[in-house]
Amino acid sequence: MQRPPHAPVAAIVQMTSGIDPDANLRVIDRALAAAAAEGAAMAFFPEMSLLLDRDRQRSAAHMQREADSPWPAALADMARRHHIWLHSGSMPLLADGSERRVNRSHVIDDKGEIRARYDKIHMFDVTLPTGENWTESAAYAGGDAIVLVDTPLGRLGFSICYDLRFPELYRALVDGGAELIAIPAAFTVPTGEAHWHPLLRARAIETACHVIAAAQAGTHADGRATFGHSLAVDPWGTVLMDVSLQKDDGAAGYDIGFVAIDAQARKRARDAIPLARSRSVRNIEI
Repeated sequence: MQRPPHAPVAAIVQMTSGIDPDANLRVIDRALAAAAAEGAAMAFFPEMSLLLDRDRQRSAAHMQREADSPWPAALADMARRHHIWLHSGSMPLLADGSERRVNRSHVIDDKGEIRARYDKIHMFDVTLPTGENWTESAAYAGGDAIVLVDTPLGRLGFSICYDLRFPELYRALVDGGAELIAIPAAFTVPTGEAHWHPLLRARAIETACHVIAAAQAGTHADGRATFGHSLAVDPWGTVLMDVSLQKDDGAAGYDIGFVAIDAQARKRARDAIPLARSRSVRNIEI
């Protein structure tokens, strides 16, 4: 990895999460130890890193509200022990005041403090050409807040998986000062093959932000298959890292890639193509 002077390093962790949260937590702990050993300032995990289970009845046994769930506290303890910031990817929790679930991301600092949380806004309700049918909204409630947080890598904007297809969210994040954007995901194989790389590059180009997209990969215990190809994309749209193309066999239960987040790359992209100054559609009445 070429590292520009003073550029902080992000670790991008690719997992094949299953239906046992304790096993998934052990994988996360090992990955955080590896990330810290390489000097990463922050580690990023995939969507549903703690529990990936399509069987809603079976997974219901693990559903709790955040105040009662052991998962955020377990991640906070790991961040504190390994002295590293982390983005959890996401986890399923019960919404406050409801029996519906939320798909929630957390950013936790190296002292074990939760700095921000975000609930996925857009629900994955689709029927794919392969016949696969997904109705996320049957169990999950969408969030209603745009979230940003300051991190060692810069000002980070939150999104999760299907949010990727809604560029207006990313425009709002940039208007809020985003310098990099997290897009943890569990893309299906058909949609990943068709859309994953172009969508991530488009979001990076149109926002002139670094994009960090940690992904689920492989065949999971609940029977689903996910696309993988965890990516880091720079503000010019160049793919800096594709974790699936590394020569790691994933024997530790995860694959990991490292990328330097160079603020000068963002400045060069924004100076070359000053979208914020040129944008006039905000003044058009529809």
